[in-house]
Amino acid sequence: MYRRAALHFVSKGARMSRKRKSFLPPRRKRMKKQARLAHARSTGWVSKYQGKNIVKGYRKWFGVDWLTAVRELRMLGVDVPPEREAEIRRTLLAGRASHRKAKKNKNPEAPLDEFVLDSDETFAFIAGRTSGGAPYGVTWEEMERLSPGWQEDPRGGRP
Repeated sequence: MYRRAALHFVSKGARMSRKRKSFLPPRRKRMKKQARLAHARSTGWVSKYQGKNIVKGYRKWFGVDWLTAVRELRMLGVDVPPEREAEIRRTLLAGRASHRKAKKNKNPEAPLDEFVLDSDETFAFIAGRTSGGAPYGVTWEEMERLSPGWQEDPRGGRP
């Protein structure tokens, strides 16, 4: 508050501009491969790491995938066993396979007998709702006018 008041009384020509808020992720997560490697070397990231799983730590700190983390840690001189890399590959392939299977089994088209039309006392068919939540669609009067032989909903849609 004090800072804002101080800026208010400064003359127009010498007014300080405020720093704009950055909506970008941290710089370390936007780095390319060479910059990540140089940064890790210059800061001694590998020697300073205190956690149990260095691959996971590198992956999360620099925002890379598992295999990239393994590859770059090897470039930095960390001994990542081939069994660990094989385990990571197996896990990733299993995840992809289960995702593919779930996507394949997902039924995009619901059968027509399971399709439920939304209606109320005003609307025969509610096409959607506005941002405020008000329904819009085809009213019962419009439906009767457009379809003279219109049957009421067997579930008792119209009073």
